[in-house]
Amino acid sequence: MTTAFPESRTAVLTGVGSPRGIGRRTAHHLAQRGWNLGLIARHDDQAQELAEEIGGRYGVQALGAGADVTSATEVDRLATRFEAELPQIVGLANFAGVSSAVPYLEITEEEWARVITNNLTATHIVTQRFGRIMATGGVGRIVGLSSVTAQRGGGTFSKTAYAASKAGIIGLIRGVARELGPFGVCANSISPGPVDTDIMGGTLDEERRNAMAADTVLGRISTTDDVAAATGFLLSEEAGHITGQTLSINGGLHFH
Repeated sequence: MTTAFPESRTAVLTGVGSPRGIGRRTAHHLAQRGWNLGLIARHDDQAQELAEEIGGRYGVQALGAGADVTSATEVDRLATRFEAELPQIVGLANFAGVSSAVPYLEITEEEWARVITNNLTATHIVTQRFGRIMATGGVGRIVGLSSVTAQRGGGTFSKTAYAASKAGIIGLIRGVARELGPFGVCANSISPGPVDTDIMGGTLDEERRNAMAADTVLGRISTTDDVAAATGFLLSEEAGHITGQTLSINGGLHFH
């Protein structure tokens, strides 16, 4: 087992399709710091356009592809391609997911399954497949995307089904940290508060933004830059003795 990063390393990001999303901003943040990138979005054209932009701007290798991350077959196909065409994969950040503002007493079986599958099951499928690659390589960093909603039971936009799926990610990633630690792989979750992205039910107007900011200690909601920077740190070589943790990024909205 080795714990040192290779000279040229790759991070894989899911959920990079939204122009205003955390995944896309993190892709730029990592590329600025020399990471090569495997980029996964729901739609092939979104991922490929971002890869071309990243490669041209930062001079790193970037491959983009579309996939349904709830499908183990599709994830396996991309993992095989990324492993063959990119430098050693040592990082993974799971950003793909869906929101759900349906009140608990109105949740249907279909809505419950949609949220759990797209958030928790998809994170498992992607983490397991790329975790195998990192375990074989003897070094890795995995980040799962939880939410303050999991810690507070709601109170921002999404409600109980979303809270359950994001709480599940914390447990999943802690289990991964324990099992993959002996292979040199660290796994942690990030837990953002409200971030001004489209997963909040569309662009936040000034009234909604101010109301959410008023609940924080720092007087503002998070930006995609805040989340990208935290993710970048947990993926870094320097974070090699941090594992099984949940890092909250919420401006003091919730202490734990």
